[in-house]
Amino acid sequence: MKKLAFLVCTLCMVSIAGAQDAKSLLNEVSAKAKSYDNILIDFKYNLNNAKENVNQDTRGDVTLSGNKYVLNMMGTTRMFDGKKIYTIVPEDEEVTISNYNAQDDKEVTPSKLLTFYEKGYTYKMDIVQNIKGRKIQYVKLIPIDSKAEMKDVLLGIDVQTKHIYKLIQTDAKGTKYTLTVNSFKTNQPLSKTLFTFDEAKYKQDGYYINKLN
Repeated sequence: MKKLAFLVCTLCMVSIAGAQDAKSLLNEVSAKAKSYDNILIDFKYNLNNAKENVNQDTRGDVTLSGNKYVLNMMGTTRMFDGKKIYTIVPEDEEVTISNYNAQDDKEVTPSKLLTFYEKGYTYKMDIVQNIKGRKIQYVKLIPIDSKAEMKDVLLGIDVQTKHIYKLIQTDAKGTKYTLTVNSFKTNQPLSKTLFTFDEAKYKQDGYYINKLN
């Protein structure tokens, strides 16, 4: 029994130390991200559901500035100006406008990509990979809410730059969503109107404007 107690205590000590290391690393990543005026990320996105035999790859890019963002992916542009979300679908010539409610937003959205892990998760160090000479340290995040749709998240961090390299999100049904960063640029010159939606322009171009709320 004493040996068992010792092993449990040792395991707890290792777990606490690992969590502290993970927390320190995540804090560094968050601080680094918040120090930039803006961030431009080009990425590859993969959806894999082995049970349904689905494996889809697509590419996209996102521009982040504070909590604002413009995301281009699968022929659709999604823009957030800090208050409203605009989903622009050129193929359908339609724009959907909705108000943003932080309390309803439980997804890892572009504006939260670099900071979403600050609340609602327990975390620990995971594997280390060497990707073309870059040391990538993975941190495993598990939602505190046992009813969360997300099972866990693996966050791959470039140890040298403290930038996120990969995010692997697994839901309760086993579907994996993987985002791999191809390029990570910071403090780029941006248009002053990048995060401004020009409703008149889209109306003039014949788009249907769908306002949800």
